[in-house]
Amino acid sequence: MIVREIVKPPSHVLRDLEIPLVTARGHRPGPTLTLLAGIHGCEYAPMAALRGWMRKLDTDRLSGTVRAVLLANPTAFRARTPFVTPEDGRNLNRCFPGDAHGSHSEQLADFLYREFFRGSDALVDLHAGDLVEALTPFTLYEESPVAEESRELAVAYGLPFAIRQARAGATVTGSAFGAATRAAIPAIIAEAGGCGLVTAEAVRAHTTGLTRVLHHLDMLPSGPSEAPSAPAEVRHMTRFTWLHTPATGWWEPAAGPGREVRTGAHLGSVLDPFGDELRMITAPEDGVVVFQTSSPAVEADGLLLALAGGEIRPDRTGRRGPGARVSSKPGNPSHRPPARTPAPGSRSRIRHR
Repeated sequence: MIVREIVKPPSHVLRDLEIPLVTARGHRPGPTLTLLAGIHGCEYAPMAALRGWMRKLDTDRLSGTVRAVLLANPTAFRARTPFVTPEDGRNLNRCFPGDAHGSHSEQLADFLYREFFRGSDALVDLHAGDLVEALTPFTLYEESPVAEESRELAVAYGLPFAIRQARAGATVTGSAFGAATRAAIPAIIAEAGGCGLVTAEAVRAHTTGLTRVLHHLDMLPSGPSEAPSAPAEVRHMTRFTWLHTPATGWWEPAAGPGREVRTGAHLGSVLDPFGDELRMITAPEDGVVVFQTSSPAVEADGLLLALAGGEIRPDRTGRRGPGARVSSKPGNPSHRPPARTPAPGSRSRIRHR
């Protein structure tokens, strides 16, 4: 059975919001999977992917329940506002689990968390690069008591990189998937697409990933002809480093998304209006560029790019480091480019998450 509805939050602050929800209930009991798209209003590929995928989902073959929030931040979508919600200028994905008495974004996060997270066996938050971000597809999960189950979700989604975010010392907090894992719900962010585009490749990355997650959770039959083929390789990374510019200027990247870099490699430069170099941006460690600001215009402290580093390579048994294991399915907690030496004082500011 498929139910479509418009959900209206009860809060006076959120009274004008209409959030489209599709709930698919299978003919057999099974887990509850919650899916989110549109937390950021200009990340269009995952919105298109989730909507189309839900329209084709066959509930006769489904076990359990899929809840799909098709557009979590409607006003950001309508206003074409990247990164933030127009009512308060806050990033919704830094406001979870929310505050029922806070700003617009905090109240929206609180509503989404209370209404849809609770009772979930697993959660996938679908994203893309925003209006001025290009990326190579990756998943992100958090160090937590459900980290292994979350890692398995990331592997099932099948994007090229699975990044584990350390909880201790993380600069960026308040994400939807982080709030879920703190509630003992295995959860991931899945990123594919970007730059305000809806491409067939990005949509397919998400729809294939969602189907693979259903098979992983035993919510769809998994015979030899049933599940999508496994990805060639998922690379496991343990650090997620964000590089910011210390100066306002023109951003000229030198290493695009998916590029392998070594420590000290030239990643790009920030130029003044005449084209003279204000800052050279170099790699603080070996890694892979996973996303990058695609707009030349950057302000001081603006985000330039992110590196995934600290790769964990499988040993001869296929295990990924000490203590690697394969656990049971999630349960409901409530039931090389050449290096270039930077000029003195020219290093970018770095944030990790």
